[in-house]
Amino acid sequence: MAAGQLSISGARVTDKNTLLSDVPFIPRGVRLHFDKVRDLWVLLAPERTIKLDPIGLAILREIDGTSTLSQIAENLSARYNAPVGEITSDISEFISGLMDRRILEVRA
Repeated sequence: MAAGQLSISGARVTDKNTLLSDVPFIPRGVRLHFDKVRDLWVLLAPERTIKLDPIGLAILREIDGTSTLSQIAENLSARYNAPVGEITSDISEFISGLMDRRILEVRA
């Protein structure tokens, strides 16, 4: 496996020990917002604005604080008719990046 790639091994989906049974949530002070000036969706965090592409927006819209990573992957897989493994990889990479920036958290 190439450096930086994520692997799906058993229940683990990221190299940061995030599990398919973990529940991601957007912490207080962070919110999804449509920026009318830029005509795009952004994630607003204290002193930060993150522009979202369509994939990031689709993932964030599924994060409700009660759905597991597995449930989110299954929902997106069904909606976009894509393999669950590919969706899980995209979600894992996205969530890990937001967790690194302390913009998203997960509950075990």
